Amino acid sequence: MPGPIAYIMSRFPNLSETFILREMIELENNGWRIALYPLINQQQPVIHAATRPWLARAHRLPYVSRRVLAANARQLARRPRLYASLWWQIVWENRTSLNLLARAVALLPKAVYAAQLMKDEGITHIHAHYATHPALVAWIIHRLTHISYSVTVHAHDIFVRRAMLATKLREASFVVAISEYNRELLGRALGPWVRSKTHVVHCGVMPDEYAPRRQTQLQPSERFEIVNIGSLQPYKGHGYLLQACARLRQRGIPLRCRIIGSGEERPALEKMVADMELTAEVQLLGPLPQEEVSRLLPTAHCYVQPSVVTASGKMEGIPVALMEALACALPVVATSISGIPELVLPGRTGQLVPPADAGALAESLAAVYNDYAAAARMGDAGRAWVLQQFDLRANVKQLAALFATVAGASD
Repeated sequence: MPGPIAYIMSRFPNLSETFILREMIELENNGWRIALYPLINQQQPVIHAATRPWLARAHRLPYVSRRVLAANARQLARRPRLYASLWWQIVWENRTSLNLLARAVALLPKAVYAAQLMKDEGITHIHAHYATHPALVAWIIHRLTHISYSVTVHAHDIFVRRAMLATKLREASFVVAISEYNRELLGRALGPWVRSKTHVVHCGVMPDEYAPRRQTQLQPSERFEIVNIGSLQPYKGHGYLLQACARLRQRGIPLRCRIIGSGEERPALEKMVADMELTAEVQLLGPLPQEEVSRLLPTAHCYVQPSVVTASGKMEGIPVALMEALACALPVVATSISGIPELVLPGRTGQLVPPADAGALAESLAAVYNDYAAAARMGDAGRAWVLQQFDLRANVKQLAALFATVAGASD
């Protein structure tokens, strides 16, 4: 087995990026050694239990310190032309976005320091999750050390923030896309060369960690239990879910909608709940650790993913929460955007509706409530589909096979 693989992500721990944590754990279960290099080590009030052993393993990469300054001084002294060219290329290729430019300039010194740490640690390959800042840092380290790197592309990192995207992906040994939708989007945006080096490896879940729901019938007066999981961000479309809940109540359907997650939209959603007099029907539960999520899911009758495309183009990739719900054999209703139709096969593993359409969302939810036996059969088919296509163990084996082709290789 080659030396350790460095994993780069923007923040760690990050409650909404459980899929990266699971991937690293499963790789180590398969004998790979993972070195953790988050760009920001952050404190979170709620973390998953599986995160704790990794906290002490995460490398610290400060923006400014004596060691960072010393590493940059050494690079400047040893290879001034390369060092200057990195600065020039980063500034030039990120000039169209002040946000990306400012962050890129701030990250370059810590990337130089990380390159030194990785050489000292004997890193054989780098894998970056997201094609924005993590891929940029991987590219810088590759330029300085010739350590190979790869990138997993997800959502906003290719849908919206495309500065320097071609450069970062062209020099990668390979690219991983979480959906066929993403692979085709890259091909259209950058050209056939990226399609040929991009491999679709779905994110996944461990299905045996999720108990299938037992209920196959709903009594006429029984409360309809709806659940949603996700950060409270505009592209998640929670406002349309609240409108749909109001429509269901108007139709006389007793319901409770539990929304798990935190984020910038919480104050606006709280106001909507109050204004629409939904306090008896809607609960904003805040962030919950994975153990509580897996216990809560089977208590619901239906999972809803009301995601939308924002004005900037930001949208979902394939929400892991949808995989978790289907692993519990829950009937699901989701919007038909990005890679979601690869998971929710309309009429087979769930129902799809147009985004930003509260009426269509309410109609589909009412259909689940009114014919729960049929919806439950789709939930069962959804669990089978997750077992077939979104099992973490099988998908990590695909990723590990890609690592095996490049780990230890140098240009």
